[in-house]
Amino acid sequence: MSADEHAPVLAADDIVAGYLAGIDVLRGCSVQVEPGELVGVIGPNGAGKSTLIKAVFGLLRVRSGTVRLLGEDVTGRSAHEQVRRGVGYVPQLENVFPALTVEENLRMGIYLRPKDYARRAAAMAELFPVLAARRRQKAGSMSGGERQMLAMARALMMEPRLLLLDEPSAGLSPVHQDLVFERVREINGAGVAVLMVEQNARRCLQICDRGYVLDQGRNAYSGTGAHLLRDEKVIELYLGTLARVR
Repeated sequence: MSADEHAPVLAADDIVAGYLAGIDVLRGCSVQVEPGELVGVIGPNGAGKSTLIKAVFGLLRVRSGTVRLLGEDVTGRSAHEQVRRGVGYVPQLENVFPALTVEENLRMGIYLRPKDYARRAAAMAELFPVLAARRRQKAGSMSGGERQMLAMARALMMEPRLLLLDEPSAGLSPVHQDLVFERVREINGAGVAVLMVEQNARRCLQICDRGYVLDQGRNAYSGTGAHLLRDEKVIELYLGTLARVR
């Protein structure tokens, strides 16, 4: 794609979007992800976190505002086109093909470049060893944590520049949550920019470079992860509430 290598990997500005006519879930929120950054998005239930991810990826029509990838305006482009442009997406629910094996799921992740399957599958085996050991197992018979690993691996098969994660720790045991967050850091450490929506607010802010707090479809606070963890208003208004929710 025609891209400005010096531009942010993602710049979503003043996004307005929703699911029903006349009802906006996002009311002008903005997020930016620089090359190599791990950016977290937190906020109460209904704040628009998952809606933002879907709008960025092209699963939901943007009513106003712009989405740019490496400086290129991709507002309104389909999810299929976003994948071609180097965006990977891991939804919260139904993020694997349960009737297919691990290997078949990974092949689905690189159907646009089938000749690269062996090379990318080897890379995923290093990052997620459990997948290599279970490549012939049906995804539907795996644990929730293992399915989440497979979903991330499939999204990484195309070597995306930007990985979008929607609630990657949702419904997982504490042990599997820790494993997911560790892998997210490894993925980011390998040079993939990450935008992660996460209900586990404290854990998210602990690992991210920068964070955004959304509330009622708008930006409420932003800053480094460390700063937001110490911000008294964020602690009072969001972290305590979110801790009770989980």
